[in-house]
Amino acid sequence: MLKADRISALVEEKRELFLSVSNNVWKFAEIGMREFKSAGVIVDALESEGFEVISGLAGIPTAFCGTYGSGKPVIGFLGEFDALPNLSQEAGLVEQKPVEPGGNGHGCGHNLLGAASLAAAVAFKDYLKENNLPGTVKYFGCPGEEFGCGKAFMARDGVFDDLDCALSWHPGDTNRTWTFSSLANISVYFSFSGKTAHAAAAPHLGRSALDAAELMNIGVNFLREHIIPEARVHYAFHDAGGQAPNVVQDRAKLHYYIRAPKQEQAREIFERISKIAQGAALMTETECTIKFKDGLSDYIPNQILTKVMNDAMHEIGPIPFDNADYALAKRFLPPDSAAEGKVLNSDIMPYQILGDPIPGSTDVGDVSYNTPTAQLMAATCCVGTGAHTWQMTAQGCTSAAHKGLLFAGKSMALTAVKLLDDPGILTSAHEEFVSATGGKKYKPLFPDDIMPTL
Repeated sequence: MLKADRISALVEEKRELFLSVSNNVWKFAEIGMREFKSAGVIVDALESEGFEVISGLAGIPTAFCGTYGSGKPVIGFLGEFDALPNLSQEAGLVEQKPVEPGGNGHGCGHNLLGAASLAAAVAFKDYLKENNLPGTVKYFGCPGEEFGCGKAFMARDGVFDDLDCALSWHPGDTNRTWTFSSLANISVYFSFSGKTAHAAAAPHLGRSALDAAELMNIGVNFLREHIIPEARVHYAFHDAGGQAPNVVQDRAKLHYYIRAPKQEQAREIFERISKIAQGAALMTETECTIKFKDGLSDYIPNQILTKVMNDAMHEIGPIPFDNADYALAKRFLPPDSAAEGKVLNSDIMPYQILGDPIPGSTDVGDVSYNTPTAQLMAATCCVGTGAHTWQMTAQGCTSAAHKGLLFAGKSMALTAVKLLDDPGILTSAHEEFVSATGGKKYKPLFPDDIMPTL
């Protein structure tokens, strides 16, 4: 029997476990760092499969690691399970109708993500066991990808240090490997404090923190012309000082995201923005306090591992969508979709290195600074479905989503088997990793005293 067929059979034997985990996590729909029920479902599944689980990693109650086996190679599978606020939606319904008005929903498909990584870890464990082979399987429960940067705090605590590689995936509308990077992202608060006064009777006695915040934003707008075009800087007011216009506001708080293709570029832009904030405080005779929230490193795709993963996808695929899957997906198809008649993508795209980073950020990047890392994307929704939408939530429990989940799990498990069969691949992958990171020890984008926001 071909190894791809054996891995597929191992996943199919326990498909009901993996689909049940996915559907339960979808139903719980818990936001980052509060995924207690969701983490519990996955931990129970791991323990029932013979994994030894340690929870509370990096000071995060919902961060955990399940381990099976011993010896080399040590292969990690990354699982996520956090939802998004305000994206509650009834399953399979093509009209927007939340299960709970204002409630959470899996608008990025992380219920599928965590379950497929579980499928990969369990199938690889079963393969090792039935063939009496050495090797260590680790499943990492990674909370707060959307809000919280769970993997970054786990990486800072050395959770991924003993891995030979890490494998992951993400739901979407296509089937391909991630040969591209992502943007590093520094999340930071700028708080200004001043002095209140009556804005009409004694404005000269006040020192406006709101003025300082607005001057900072103007300064940053001028800075945009003088930073690399790939960078992204955006902000929100967390506190504008109050609602009374006849009071000189003595407080104001801004939350900034500072993104760039590489860690060092984000740090450089942060330093320049910090000087602008301090200048705004000087101009208004206020005080400025800068406090990091967290940060995400850029993702470094390990191309050697990624090529192996692409080969595995082609051996496992295509995804066996049926007429009912296509019929439902067609109802979700956006009216402006330019899919040239496609409704669901079952085929796998060829391996192709793409140089430009995606405009978003992910804490998988922090894992990739610690160990060679590869990711894939699998189709779990109709073509053109946007991430972070109620449409993605609605499709998260469909038959098509489940087939994409199982395909992703099989592809990652087969990737691990290929690495087991040819140790030279991991040796070459590590050499590429050292070259890409310059051999430098990982350092997160936030100071050591910053703790996870729970």
